[in-house]
Amino acid sequence: MPKFMFLQYVDESKSPRPGTPEMEKEIADYAKLFQDVEAAGILRGGDPVQPSAATFSVQVGADEKTTTTNGPKQNGGLGLNGYWVLECKDRDEAVAWAAKIPAAHGAGAVEVHPILSM
Repeated sequence: MPKFMFLQYVDESKSPRPGTPEMEKEIADYAKLFQDVEAAGILRGGDPVQPSAATFSVQVGADEKTTTTNGPKQNGGLGLNGYWVLECKDRDEAVAWAAKIPAAHGAGAVEVHPILSM
């Protein structure tokens, strides 16, 4: 069965703060999703990531010199806050699971990448 990577993006400035009822609801929503994908037997990986302030990029130039840049590649807008790898029978099933990811609701987005099998 094909695998898909689901990259979840959120507006960090609008994310619920720890200890608030909104954060408790978000945690409960993700826990429910985790239970659902586990019960469906399709979970192949995934984790939350640290806030975009912890992000860095690595590039190697034509001279083979490695450089790093702190912060996200794209400034402003939505920041990556986690990913899932799920086995889905097709694009339609991937769309259905993406729609269940809390980040897809409101001001966030979920970007879905079919994984190339080698």
